[in-house]
Amino acid sequence: MLRRLLPLLALFAAVPAAAQERDTPYWASIRAEVVNMRVGPSENYPIDWVYKRKGLPLKVVRVMQGWRLVVDPDGTQGWVFAALLSPERTALVTGDRLAPIRAEPSASAELRWNAEPGVVGKLGDCEGGWCEIDVDGRRGWIEAERVWGDGDP
Repeated sequence: MLRRLLPLLALFAAVPAAAQERDTPYWASIRAEVVNMRVGPSENYPIDWVYKRKGLPLKVVRVMQGWRLVVDPDGTQGWVFAALLSPERTALVTGDRLAPIRAEPSASAELRWNAEPGVVGKLGDCEGGWCEIDVDGRRGWIEAERVWGDGDP
């Protein structure tokens, strides 16, 4: 009986590895509280940067044996262990002034609140130059040009 189950078990064991492979580039976000960015795709390479920002969006530009070459919002590039990344789409508010968060995707819509540059939120749909954003349960619409992490990577 075990001999008949082995091919089936092998098939299920291969699914997670195959699920990790995606066409690059793609968006991801930091899953852990602390993530090391390394200069190469292995723990043997030195740490170049330490992220302490769960949810920060990253652009994945290359995949290699459980490691991801990523680019952060500042353009810094390095390798991160794949298990420390989430497929959840997030966005970082950019610019040098407050970003209005509106009730609808329109500059004339009701102002819900203003987000400071550097705020990270879950990214929803984007349409007509606006993106839906959820910051700790507060939802609204922000101009797409004010976020990093939207559109095609």
